[in-house]
Amino acid sequence: MKISVELTLTPLHDDYEPSIIHFIKKLRASGLTVLENPLSTQVYGDYDTVMPLLTTEIKEAFSFMERGLLYMKIVKSDRHEYEPHF
Repeated sequence: MKISVELTLTPLHDDYEPSIIHFIKKLRASGLTVLENPLSTQVYGDYDTVMPLLTTEIKEAFSFMERGLLYMKIVKSDRHEYEPHF
């Protein structure tokens, strides 16, 4: 089953950029389709591949910060080629 996941990682401390950059670089290295914009990162792939990767990488990202939030949206389909039609 293909999924699309949107992630917004928000460390709640000063000097937050290194945590976010490390998280995104780990996702990029996964071999999955990863797209980024200034507000979020999207990961696309098979559910059984994406979810274990996210579990591992989210846990690691949280270990690098004292406090933080992660917003996640999951859509059941691969939407990486979506283009608005308006």
